[in-house]
Amino acid sequence: MVAQNKKAYHDYFIEEILECGIELFGTEVKSIRQGKVNLKDSYASVDKGEMFVKGMHISPYEKGNIFNKDPLRVRKLLLHRREINKFLGLAMQQGYSIVPLSVYFLGSKVKVEISLAKGKKQYDKRDDAAQRDAKRDIDRTMKERNR
Repeated sequence: MVAQNKKAYHDYFIEEILECGIELFGTEVKSIRQGKVNLKDSYASVDKGEMFVKGMHISPYEKGNIFNKDPLRVRKLLLHRREINKFLGLAMQQGYSIVPLSVYFLGSKVKVEISLAKGKKQYDKRDDAAQRDAKRDIDRTMKERNR
């Protein structure tokens, strides 16, 4: 795992997850290997039958000089037509977005995990925080009890 979009888990209900490839240049892959990628405000959209990720920041490679590309450029996701159509059909429903969750290496290839996500309301976020705190308290008391 190179990078993870923790904000997506906070802001969205994750409905469906899909692994896909991404079209990159050599210096971008080297920069990703160094862990210099940020998914915080990124999202995916479909344009002319192809899916693209926007807002994904890959820092320029230090030794890349003229071969470095724009850090925020739009990058194409490598998916089959039926996968794009399935996600597009589901994303057309009200309140759904396509959000990248993580970037990782599978062998020598860079993979992106995208998800179909529905936005959370403020009260949903508070409920999640309360459940997380309650679970942490339960785990803490169980740990003390087991000693």
